[in-house]
Amino acid sequence: MRKKYFIVGALFLITTAFFIFSGCARYRDLPPGTVKEIGTAEFQKSAENQDSKNPIIESQVVTIPIIEENKPTADYIVGPYDLLSINVSGKPEFSSMASNTGTTTQTIVTSSMGAITQAIGCRVDGNGNIQLPYVGTVHVWGMTSMEIQQRLMAIYPKYFNEPWVIVDVTEYRSHPLHLLGQFKSPGTYYMDKPLNLLEGIAMGKGYDNMADLTGARLIREKKTIPVDVYELLANGDHKQNVWLQGGDTLYIPDNRNRQVFVFGAVKKPGPQPIMPGGLTLAQAIASAELRDTGYDLNYVRIIRSHSATRGELLVVDFERIMRGDAMPLPLKNGDIVYVPKSHIGSWNDAINEMLPTLQAVSAILAPFVQIKYLSD
Repeated sequence: MRKKYFIVGALFLITTAFFIFSGCARYRDLPPGTVKEIGTAEFQKSAENQDSKNPIIESQVVTIPIIEENKPTADYIVGPYDLLSINVSGKPEFSSMASNTGTTTQTIVTSSMGAITQAIGCRVDGNGNIQLPYVGTVHVWGMTSMEIQQRLMAIYPKYFNEPWVIVDVTEYRSHPLHLLGQFKSPGTYYMDKPLNLLEGIAMGKGYDNMADLTGARLIREKKTIPVDVYELLANGDHKQNVWLQGGDTLYIPDNRNRQVFVFGAVKKPGPQPIMPGGLTLAQAIASAELRDTGYDLNYVRIIRSHSATRGELLVVDFERIMRGDAMPLPLKNGDIVYVPKSHIGSWNDAINEMLPTLQAVSAILAPFVQIKYLSD
């Protein structure tokens, strides 16, 4: 009998040792409360595989080509509100230096380095004209300093022999660049030569640590231009380093104001804030409150912006998430979630259905959406 108990005990010890050294031991070093991520490979499988944990049943990447433009001329083009210094044969009575004619403007100029100087000359008016002693009105808008000089050289022989003319721009005011948002030194600057996007950003002393570069946008004539500021600054894509124009606005938003937008068959359409812990599709739809009837949760549409020129169109089977058959879907800043009222066909049909709502809130949407779907 003792021999029998000895054999049973030995087998128990051998079996226990086998489990300890073959399998269970590798988990003994994990501290209590450890959460291990599972299903990562499954989550990335094709949505066609019904065993996948991914609720996305369709994904379509959309890109927007960048603008193509020629390099501007190196000469400064004079425009309204510039200040010109005009010297005609050193004769003050014919030049912008005259003080008794009422045509001379004196102004205090502060440079980008903080230096303060006093500029004297002829101010170009809103119509692009200057007023000169004896000569009167001269149109200079759209001309270079050399072209203005040549025009005046053709005028002054009426008054004396062999005149010479020197024209300089002493204050630049016709080509403003507006830097708004998370610049270290935001404000309005004036270009005195052709500048590209990197040089424009440098005028604002760069961006601060609260900048959301993926949402940065270049606005020209009230339209968002297809330029990817993130790719330029983060990845060095110099194809994005476009030339700036007078009147351009460069806006870099704050990365703390994160939100998504929920529209369609919900009671409370509009923006939903992303909390520090994140926001899932289920939480966003719950906050917006589904209508009592009339919605299709099998084909929820999401427009996702990665930058001003790159986006993604997603179709999500939200029913699978609700049944627990798929992983929760985290949303990203700027996502547009559309819960259709009924089954809709292609993405063109979905966009046409969303368009009136998107147009109503266009000013606060991501630049990709503005460029791709809301441009005239």
